[in-house]
Amino acid sequence: MIGVCIPAHNEEERIGACLASVRRAAVQVRGESVCIVVAADACSDATEAIVRSHGCDLLRVHARCVGAARAAGAQYLLARGARWLCCTDADSAVPPDWITRQLLCGGDVFCGTIGVADWRGQPAHVAAAFARLYQYRDGHRHVHGANLGICARAYRRSGGFAPVPAHEDVQLVQALAAQDARIAWVRDPRVLTSARSVARAPEGFARWLNECRARGAGAAMAARPG
Repeated sequence: MIGVCIPAHNEEERIGACLASVRRAAVQVRGESVCIVVAADACSDATEAIVRSHGCDLLRVHARCVGAARAAGAQYLLARGARWLCCTDADSAVPPDWITRQLLCGGDVFCGTIGVADWRGQPAHVAAAFARLYQYRDGHRHVHGANLGICARAYRRSGGFAPVPAHEDVQLVQALAAQDARIAWVRDPRVLTSARSVARAPEGFARWLNECRARGAGAAMAARPG
C-alpha cells in the first residue's frame, strides 16, 4: 500500500483542491491501493468535514505542531502497511503523476520541487526573487514537506519526523543523508503551493515570502526558499 500524509490546521479554503489533486494522482497507481490521511491538527473550521466529503481518512491531532502532525500521519499509514510515504501540504496541489514518479525515482527518499500557483497578493519583486534563487533542476538541494517521499524502511531507520514546529522535513532528510540513504533530488513532478502570507508553520515558505517582501525589490536574499 502507498500512503499519502497531509498535515492540516484550519485549511478549509485549500484542503479541498489539495485532496482532489491527490485523488487524481492516486488513480494513476496500478496494482496497489493508496491510503490518503489528513492529520487535522487542532482544526476549528470546516477542514474535517471537507476531508470526510472527499472520502479520505481523518486523524485528529491536538499538537498545534506540523512536525507532530506529520509524524502522526506517517505512523498511521505505516501501521496500515504502507511501503512508501508521500507527503504534501494542505495548501498545495500535486500533478497526476506525482505518486507514480516518486515510486520510480530509484531512491530511498524523493525530494521534489515546488512552484507557486498564484502570485497575486505578493509584490512583483517577491516572485522575481523566487525565480532567481530557486533551483528548478534535477540535483537541486531544496527540501519541501509539500513534495517529499520516503520508503517505509528508511523512514523507520531514521526515527521519522521530529515533533518540531518547523523544518521537520529538513531534519528527516539530513538524518537519512547521514545514514547514506539514496536521495533522489528530482525536478519533476513539481507541486504547486500557495503564496499566502499567513504562515501555518512559523518558519515555513510563508515566512520566506514575508521576509522577501519586507526587504524590498533591491535587497539580495541570501537564503534559498526551502
